[in-house]
Amino acid sequence: MSEWLGHAIASPALLLMAAGLVLAVTPRLVHAIWLLAVPVLALALLWALPTGLHGQVSLFGFDLTTLRVDGLSRIWATIFIIGSFLTGLYALHVDDRVQHVASLVYAGAAVGAVLAGDLVTLFIFWEATAISSVFLIWARRTVRAHIVGLRYLVIQVISGLLLMVGTIIHYHQTGSIAFDHLGLNVAGGWLIFLAFGIKAAFPLLHNWVQDAYPESTPTGTVVLSIYTTKLAIYSLARGYAGTELLITIGAVMTLFPIFYAVIENDLRRVLAYSLNNQLGFMVVGIGIGTPLALNGAAAHAFAHILYKGLLFMSMGAVLYRVGTVKASELGGLYKSMPFTTVFCIVGSMSISAFPLFSGFVTKSMILAAAADSHHWIAWCVLLVASAGVLDHSGIKVPFFSFFAHDAGYRVKEAPLNMLAAMAITAALCIGIGVYPAPLYAILPFDVPYSPYTTAHVVNQLQLLLFAALAFVVLFRSGLYPPEVRGLNIDSDWIYRRALPFTVSAVRWALMRARDAAIGVLTIGLGGARRRIEASFGARGVMARTWTTGVMLLWVTALLAAYLWLYY
Repeated sequence: MSEWLGHAIASPALLLMAAGLVLAVTPRLVHAIWLLAVPVLALALLWALPTGLHGQVSLFGFDLTTLRVDGLSRIWATIFIIGSFLTGLYALHVDDRVQHVASLVYAGAAVGAVLAGDLVTLFIFWEATAISSVFLIWARRTVRAHIVGLRYLVIQVISGLLLMVGTIIHYHQTGSIAFDHLGLNVAGGWLIFLAFGIKAAFPLLHNWVQDAYPESTPTGTVVLSIYTTKLAIYSLARGYAGTELLITIGAVMTLFPIFYAVIENDLRRVLAYSLNNQLGFMVVGIGIGTPLALNGAAAHAFAHILYKGLLFMSMGAVLYRVGTVKASELGGLYKSMPFTTVFCIVGSMSISAFPLFSGFVTKSMILAAAADSHHWIAWCVLLVASAGVLDHSGIKVPFFSFFAHDAGYRVKEAPLNMLAAMAITAALCIGIGVYPAPLYAILPFDVPYSPYTTAHVVNQLQLLLFAALAFVVLFRSGLYPPEVRGLNIDSDWIYRRALPFTVSAVRWALMRARDAAIGVLTIGLGGARRRIEASFGARGVMARTWTTGVMLLWVTALLAAYLWLYY
């Protein structure tokens, strides 16, 4: 007990989770202080922990390492805790205890997972993230949110089951549960890889992001965008760095969301697609596996949480004030929500990797690593994907929300706490872009890198300006896909259309087979009944009165048969 108590006191993850549970019973008046003070204390506790293995306990015969602090885990835990502070500030106006509790527990579980030194501890926190996060979707309290939340939970639980089975097989094959490099040499490694891939939103496994995130509350979507997918990216970096299969997977991830984002009308779904796109850059970096590439993946995850969170915050503010984030229904909001407009533009320029913004100093590390490793096809794909990001997140989101046309909305600016959270996040996006040295200093590997070279700045500006020109030409000529109401379905067609159709078809076929079998059985039994009645019924052959001659004939025949058999 003392061992567990000491670990609980030293663990920033358990601090956040315990604080979330305590928040469930505390008065509403102290929620603001609690939501802001606990992440600050957790961050201080994280950086007070020395590098190494801590929190080692025994459970079910296994020696677990619940706190592993190194360069890789510390940077992820840091940004997760910063994200907890920013989302807590952003949600201060929300009078919903469920969302506040779920947000803190979710953040703590994610921090616990990245600090896990073994697969069993990882599994425990992995499942805790799934269970706590679904309440952020159900907090919307609509029938659709309830259904979407169930689908989300099923997918997350499947990921956890794969992780559990993979861990068991890996232990039997290697005798170890350490969460280090796993590789794809054994079956257990493949199952764990698939578990990570589901949460990292690999192609064809990705659509739970677009299905679930936009159905959450205005504040819940911001929280969801921070943890689950980036936890999976961390897990891939820890267990599968240098796996070349990830280069192909990541390259595909960067490309296919562009087309869906361009035709999507729901702007939070647009951002969900661009989230897939940005995860692809990180997956490519992990697949390359060099120190520079892994630094790039970690730095880009750090920056991505900030600028994607800022974009979701701005859309959350629009949804809070206007009640919709449909591009076809918005426009002209810069007049009513000027500060939100500015913060959205900062987020858009950051995700587009404009110089002096955070995406520029992180995404370039992955591109440089791809070029240094001579992965030229992947490099070209990432370059094309970078241009695509500008069109759907860099231009489409702010343009159709705030400028495209005047939809006639005259609303209040976002609440003060929302503006404060967006302002801090925007300042971090600009600060990292202008002066990236503090971020580079906490990266896992000591690899020198300078983003502000003449060639890089000029090439990036050329790419962005030509991409912007393409958007203007397409929009002015009427060739840009119009913003229309509708629901776009991609890989979720499998379980939203194909699977129900298949189940219905199989059910119909089984019912027809049952009816046919019942018919055949009825006909067969009817015929047998008629034959029995013809022989043994009241008027059957066996019921007739036989003559003495017939009886004598049968007796003679039976006696003859008996004598023949006997002798």
